[in-house]
Amino acid sequence: MALDAKYLYVVMMDVEPDKEELFNKTYDEEHIPILTKVPGVISAARYKTSDEGVARYLAIYELESPDVPHSEAFQQASDSGEWPTKVRPFCKNRSRIVYTQILPPPEK
Repeated sequence: MALDAKYLYVVMMDVEPDKEELFNKTYDEEHIPILTKVPGVISAARYKTSDEGVARYLAIYELESPDVPHSEAFQQASDSGEWPTKVRPFCKNRSRIVYTQILPPPEK
């Protein structure tokens, strides 16, 4: 990810250990491909940490606008497929934050 976008949507979470395989498979093969088709989503990448005391999984979405995660299209995409019924109930310690680029200053 080149991080050329003016906005990032950062999603962090943990998942119950017995659902981790399903979580990763669904996130990689279904959830990310669906969300990257939403207008205004430029790209997405996922990360994992072994550090203690923080959410284990991280997804970063490059956005054209800070409003994309709040759009109807994004919400519908997020609530489609197996994610909302088979995975989301087993996620915890979730946070979702939109960041605006400050350096280098975004072009106007």
